[in-house]
Amino acid sequence: MSGRVGILGGAFDPPHVGHVALAREAVDHFRLERLLVRVVADPGHKEVGTPPEIRLALAKLAFAAIEVAEVTLDPFGRTVDSLEALGLDDPVFLLGADQLAAFLTWTRPGRVLELARIGAATRPGTDRTELERVVASLPRPDRIELFPITPLAVSSSEIRDRAAAGLPIDDLVPAAVAAEIGRRGLYRGE
Repeated sequence: MSGRVGILGGAFDPPHVGHVALAREAVDHFRLERLLVRVVADPGHKEVGTPPEIRLALAKLAFAAIEVAEVTLDPFGRTVDSLEALGLDDPVFLLGADQLAAFLTWTRPGRVLELARIGAATRPGTDRTELERVVASLPRPDRIELFPITPLAVSSSEIRDRAAAGLPIDDLVPAAVAAEIGRRGLYRGE
């Protein structure tokens, strides 16, 4: 797969070391010249309690060390709408294996595959049978590439829960993100 522009979208509430590791490994694997990190203002698939401007600021801190990363706010709640608005020439849309497993439930998955290739990050223990079933059922399975990443056991919900309980999050988020969460007093009321 020869994509020079990658796209990594998400709520990033907050961005964590797993997001950053996926971005780094995707940049290397796909030899990306640009990585568009898109903080989705109002995700169509989940409730997000933190305002988009704050999540954008946290994402800029999280991805600052990745030279090719460009962090912006994505006003579209659906991937297909975002990709159509970007109008890029055959980018690689990055996602986790869990998201690929649910890809058939996305809005217009066939159109997503027309607009972008999919780079799906897999960890050891990923159920390849389910992923292969999903890929085989798509109109363009040739536009999906699985790539391995180093497993990191971390989730944004775990970080929010730990911050709310007053527990340290330093090993779960980049240092600058931990400092900003502390400075702003984020996630304490959850």
